[in-house]
Amino acid sequence: MSESRRKFLKTSVCGLTGAAMLASMDKFNLVNAMVQEQTEAATDYKALVCIFLNGGSDGNNMIIPFDDYTNAVGGTTNGYDNVRTGSGLAVPKSALTNTKITPSNTSGVAYAFHPNLSPEFGSVAGQAKGLLDIWTAGKLAVLCNVGSLVRPITRAQYAAGIGRPYQLFSHSDQVSQQMTAVANTVGQTGWGGRVADKTNTLNGNVALPMNISLAGTSLFSTGINSRQLAIAAAPTTLANLLVLNWNGVSGANPNTSGSSYRTLLGFDTSSFLVKGASDTTSQALSADQALNQPDPALATTFPVTSLGNQLKQIAKLIKIRDAAGITMKRQIFFCSVGGYDTHTNETGTDPANPGGQAAQSGTQGGLLTQLSQAMKAFYDEMAAQGMSNSVTTFTLSDFGRTLQPSGSGAGSVGTDHAWGSHAFIMGGSVLGGAFYGSTRPDGTGLPYGYPALQLAGPDDTTSNRGQWIPTTAIDQYAATLANWYGLPLSDRAAVFPNLATFATPTLPFLS
Repeated sequence: MSESRRKFLKTSVCGLTGAAMLASMDKFNLVNAMVQEQTEAATDYKALVCIFLNGGSDGNNMIIPFDDYTNAVGGTTNGYDNVRTGSGLAVPKSALTNTKITPSNTSGVAYAFHPNLSPEFGSVAGQAKGLLDIWTAGKLAVLCNVGSLVRPITRAQYAAGIGRPYQLFSHSDQVSQQMTAVANTVGQTGWGGRVADKTNTLNGNVALPMNISLAGTSLFSTGINSRQLAIAAAPTTLANLLVLNWNGVSGANPNTSGSSYRTLLGFDTSSFLVKGASDTTSQALSADQALNQPDPALATTFPVTSLGNQLKQIAKLIKIRDAAGITMKRQIFFCSVGGYDTHTNETGTDPANPGGQAAQSGTQGGLLTQLSQAMKAFYDEMAAQGMSNSVTTFTLSDFGRTLQPSGSGAGSVGTDHAWGSHAFIMGGSVLGGAFYGSTRPDGTGLPYGYPALQLAGPDDTTSNRGQWIPTTAIDQYAATLANWYGLPLSDRAAVFPNLATFATPTLPFLS
């Protein structure tokens, strides 16, 4: 009597090495069964651009109450001015006049951007513009009080230890949770990588991976099946991104299409591990050939900063998306800038100075100038390319920072690790000029999620220092972006395993 297939596989484990077992599974198509069903390539182009603010960005100084500057939002005691002024941490209200904004959904209540988010209004003449024009055009939105969550959680539940994320307030763990959208354990793949796993077929057969990182190999871009390409930022030219030299026989030069080396890569790929190595090598060679071309001309001058150089390189890659041998329809980019761990010297002696001089604008001031000018240049370039509606840029960060200062005095005052913070979403498809977010689980609070800036208040943890409990999860934020990008609804649960714990899986900030 012949053995059943199930029994054969069960007994085979004892007699096969790991590699051989994988090869056998591949021949039975069990590995291939785990890969998504083939779908047709997309006819349109879309890209997601993630900007990671490494270190934990102080959202309390990025989006500041204007009408409620003195008291906590909602009219109670404490508040932005009462808690931060005196230590040197508060941005003076007089510096906020030119960046005052009235979101379309706050019932006329005004807020303000940090002055360095629109540095053209600062005390240094001739500064390039920042984010205010994009907000006014309705193409920039603010997601309020977003962070890593296992489930919606109230202050009382936090006090009881119910529903807290894994290793809360730890840099490494919270970075991981922002990148993986997995808050209850250690995530092994990033949500950008998992989105690529499920949407790779939208690209068809292309030379470049869907995920490209400008900040080294990133967890965000790591998938199960899909690969990422880590490249250098500008001023490195595209032709020099993947330089592969060859000193052997010319007929075996892997840079030459149809070479003997490339032919060998197609042999003996029945073994799963051999096939994986061969596919990786082939894709690297194909990517090298695809990028080996002159840089395209850009219409916009980018700032020569870390983030400006990364976004400039992304702009070049988007412009060559339809070049011969590339023809990309979906791309996910990752870039990062550090320095946001502002325990000291957050504001300096002049928080509204956009010149980036540490003694005057402080660490955060210079960083926000870099962020705003780089994002504005990228937005302008996408508009010049006619790609504004096809590219959505968004920010992530480890966590927010305490409303209560740590230390006092210029050069010394800073903030400590907190939880919920604010994020920016930018692009032609963004329903901007508005705040987005969820109310507290108890049903109270502002409908757009902005926290009550009250120590020991309803949004604070039991530290009583202004560590805002997020009202919107990174899962909801990411799922909204992925939905716009083209992730099928049937794959949403696989990409965002904890999303079902939130009543509203997506938010309405994208058209």
